[in-house]
Amino acid sequence: MGVARLNIPAIIVTAGPMVSGRYKQRKLAFVHDTYEALARAKKGDISQKELSCLEMEACPGAGSCQGLYTANTMACLTETLGMSLPGCATALAVSAKKRRLACESGERIVALVKKDIKPLDIITKESLHNAIIVDMALGGSSNTILHLMAISHEAGIPLDLKMFDKISKEVSHITNLEPAGEHFMEDVEYAGGIPAVLKRLKSKLNNTMTLSGKKIFSIADSAEISDEEVIRPFDRAYHEQGGIAVLFGNLAPNGAVVKQAAVSPAMMQFEGKALVFNREEEAMSAILNGKIKGGEVVVIRYEGPSGGPGMREMLAPTAAIVGMGLENSVALITDGRFSGGTKGPCIGHISPEASARGPLAILKNDDIIIIDIPKRKLEVKLSKQEIGKRFKSWKPVPPKITRGYLSRYSRLVSSADKGAVLS
Repeated sequence: MGVARLNIPAIIVTAGPMVSGRYKQRKLAFVHDTYEALARAKKGDISQKELSCLEMEACPGAGSCQGLYTANTMACLTETLGMSLPGCATALAVSAKKRRLACESGERIVALVKKDIKPLDIITKESLHNAIIVDMALGGSSNTILHLMAISHEAGIPLDLKMFDKISKEVSHITNLEPAGEHFMEDVEYAGGIPAVLKRLKSKLNNTMTLSGKKIFSIADSAEISDEEVIRPFDRAYHEQGGIAVLFGNLAPNGAVVKQAAVSPAMMQFEGKALVFNREEEAMSAILNGKIKGGEVVVIRYEGPSGGPGMREMLAPTAAIVGMGLENSVALITDGRFSGGTKGPCIGHISPEASARGPLAILKNDDIIIIDIPKRKLEVKLSKQEIGKRFKSWKPVPPKITRGYLSRYSRLVSSADKGAVLS
């Protein structure tokens, strides 16, 4: 969403979640039953025949996956922001309901043009706070921090990482969706969709306007929660805090993020030896070839906004760690980002990134990494003097791309804690 687009009427129609697949009467989701299954097959836990069946059945049709991954989370937050019609986020792809919403969106955009209602009439500090509240309650993708920060930047509305963490400590996690839990996006749809989530969260929300012409409270009041297990009350929340935590420390002076709702209690605090890689592919090869052992912290650096360039999504290595049975004994930290389907102690968006002279750049194999999610800490057991000494001998890694638009992007992009926007 660029500055120009904020000055013309707009309405968003999201793709809609894909329905779940089936294998031997078991519901299938894209990440667990494809990416993680690849590592399980490599390990010998499942046969190649079963892997092929899972690959064929996990994605039975159109849509944006089945879990609370990035696309579906942003669809939910777009509806919360007021930039799509009520019910749009969870209406299943290619369903009659989605077609009706698409038709209604066309009619509504004409009304918005006539009334000269633009995105900046809808996107406000209060509506952005609503989106963060819903994000934390759902346990959404960590990518949403990048996207909401970028939207706030374009809208000229100040927003920082500490606000996300503040709200996370105030809002309970009330849904437990794939990859963190066993429910799917289709379950949220049948439980009442985002209007039902707004109903549950009404006491915490701001009564903002939406492009439907209705205010948030009106949408919440007319909704019905039809499944109290899918959208739980606060006194039975899945977790006391929201889905995402923001960590700081000598490894992340400007912050790092983790989807804490998808981390097991045993891994909320972890200390291990670093195993350092300068590219995602190097780490992926080591994981699949059994070179990662319990008690280690996989470090993937130079994959940030500038170093990537572009901050590639690291679903493959995180899913491979789970598939190899290491999710409760191995952590992963990076200046890159993750898929919304990532689970386990995977910490991303470390800022400053390695290519911007962030502390990640001077890590060595066997350095001791300390992760303490409850205390919001990400640190390496090195003194300030040792870190300073290493930086004196550190040499920047040459950029991966030196020509064209990606080279220009690499030089101009801001850090992840600023939303990875172009300066």
